[in-house]
Amino acid sequence: MGANASKFNTFTFFKLPSAWWCGVRLRHLDEEKAVVTVRHRWINQNPFKSMFWAVQGMAAQLSTGALVISKIKSSGKNISMLVANNKASFTKKATGKITFSCDDGHLIQKTVEKAVKTGEGQTLWMTSVGKNEEGVVVSTFNFEWTLKVKG
Repeated sequence: MGANASKFNTFTFFKLPSAWWCGVRLRHLDEEKAVVTVRHRWINQNPFKSMFWAVQGMAAQLSTGALVISKIKSSGKNISMLVANNKASFTKKATGKITFSCDDGHLIQKTVEKAVKTGEGQTLWMTSVGKNEEGVVVSTFNFEWTLKVKG
């Protein structure tokens, strides 16, 4: 899998079909930031006519995970990644198009380097903030990623 938005979206179709069918799409990926969007639709709503929390979680996790995958790929090392913990807070009903952004690319590079240098598992917390079309925060997710060099 290449580290660009188009290839990530193809990846989600084959490996994360529930995210793809719910409309989760990576829109931007660079060294420091990843942006994922998802639109509130019938297939991803809860009984209260807003976006189901788990769909928001998929989009938020992809915004952090895409950055981790990109940094691992650029390191050239065989490194495993796994979410160990997550925390979320919801501040407004999620309707319309929700955009999740993670600006924690700078944190990953240090963690990857430390994992390679020490050979031991490393952890880092990353944050993804979801905003509606008016720019109002609807949810904030924090993910604790663990990275370990394989073999």
